[in-house]
Amino acid sequence: MKRRLLAIGLAVVCTLAFAAVPKQTAHAEEQNYSYIYDWWGDVQYCPNPYYVSKTLTYKDFGLDTNFKNPESIYIKGEDLYICDTGNNRILQFRKGRGYDFTLVREIDSVKGTSPSDLSAPADVAVADNGDIFIADRGNQRILKVDKDLNHLLTFVKPVDNTLDPELTYQPSKIVIDSAERVYASAIGINKGLIKYENDGIFSGFIGATPVAYDFGVYLRKKFATKEQLEQMLAFVPTEYSNVYMDEDGFIYAVSDKVQDEDLDAGKGDAVRKLNMLGSDILVRNGEYPVYGDLYWGNAGGIAGASSFVDVTVLDNEVYFCLDKKRCRLFAYDNQGRLVYVFGGNGNMDGFFRQPVSVEHMGKDLLVLDNMDNAVTVFTNTEFGSLVFKAMEDFDKGRYERSQEAWEKVMALDGNYTLAYIGVGRALLRQERYKEAMEYFELKYDDENYSKAFQQYRKEWINDNIGIIIAVLLVLFLVPMGIGKYKKIKWEIATADIFREDLNK
Repeated sequence: MKRRLLAIGLAVVCTLAFAAVPKQTAHAEEQNYSYIYDWWGDVQYCPNPYYVSKTLTYKDFGLDTNFKNPESIYIKGEDLYICDTGNNRILQFRKGRGYDFTLVREIDSVKGTSPSDLSAPADVAVADNGDIFIADRGNQRILKVDKDLNHLLTFVKPVDNTLDPELTYQPSKIVIDSAERVYASAIGINKGLIKYENDGIFSGFIGATPVAYDFGVYLRKKFATKEQLEQMLAFVPTEYSNVYMDEDGFIYAVSDKVQDEDLDAGKGDAVRKLNMLGSDILVRNGEYPVYGDLYWGNAGGIAGASSFVDVTVLDNEVYFCLDKKRCRLFAYDNQGRLVYVFGGNGNMDGFFRQPVSVEHMGKDLLVLDNMDNAVTVFTNTEFGSLVFKAMEDFDKGRYERSQEAWEKVMALDGNYTLAYIGVGRALLRQERYKEAMEYFELKYDDENYSKAFQQYRKEWINDNIGIIIAVLLVLFLVPMGIGKYKKIKWEIATADIFREDLNK
């Protein structure tokens, strides 16, 4: 009887305990984990900035046949384009309520050119007037067609004496600017982006990556045989794996072919931001380089640096780099600081097996996996929304609101480094220098601490200038007065002695 009563009592306690557990939202139970790096380079887990709101397969898109090796997605307004490369077609969908897409058309051929059928289309871009640009890789060309798919221009292999004449032209990624100039990367061309004017004329290469130069290898080449030279790597720039043009016309380019040792030595860049002259203007003020994971040890059979295969940039200048090696997304702000990392390798929601392309609709992210033949849609959590709000308020000069948003972020994650720095920067702009110094000191932000300290010192001097002058005057006048007093006293004493001598 006692045992039965004890069992009943335990059951009641357990029921009450489970009832007391707060109810979790659906997206809080997602499996994908998120993290950042602290000042020491240690991994610090943080709340998920995004959750999986939808996973779309060919059936969700209303298709009868599955995708085959899709290589790229592109978004223009409410339209989503998927380059279904293995099926030699581009699919255009229109977004409805939520993420319910309707098939607009299947583009597998164009009018007025030969061959008319597309072959392994690898990328697509759409101009504001509706003109469509297609990297028709299998046909060794880039096509420009109007919105009704009538042929307008063909961009062919560049005529350049530095290119191997036997090289097969395989354009893989393209972007266009507001004047409909084309910037393309192609397999086997490592001289930078191929630039075409809007009339189809090749006008040169821009944005070639710096050559990783090794003097020791250079010396060995000078004395090597022909056979040995063929086995050595040439001193050549790496080719870009993908490109993205932001709303200001700057091109973000990523490369998955930079050598690990070059990244480690600072001789290569996994991400570059190119202006129209091809110069890299990416800001790198973060504590760590912009190349993904800091640790490249062999875990789960995966070793080496992150391999970025795509990049997309939000309106708030936060850019997301897609790592095909460990299937993660790395977010960086406009100063090159790591915002967070999420994703991973696997077949659960929020994980990938072979991600190849990332795009955004608003602040939602869409990631294409060409092994699962699916598009995963990520939507901001409360944590992710607050981080963006804090950044955007700061950029718009709403420093008090930015501070409040960062403080809410800190309430969700007390270890989140950018929140402390964000509060400090907001306080700095509010001229609350001493308080700003305290936040910068907590996260070892020497640069911003120095700025705050300089302003605090100037402010303190201005507030205490009267006292400072009084102290200086005292320090100057008192010794001078004492010296004068001693001199007069000495003169009086010596005068009395002189009189006494005269009287004698």
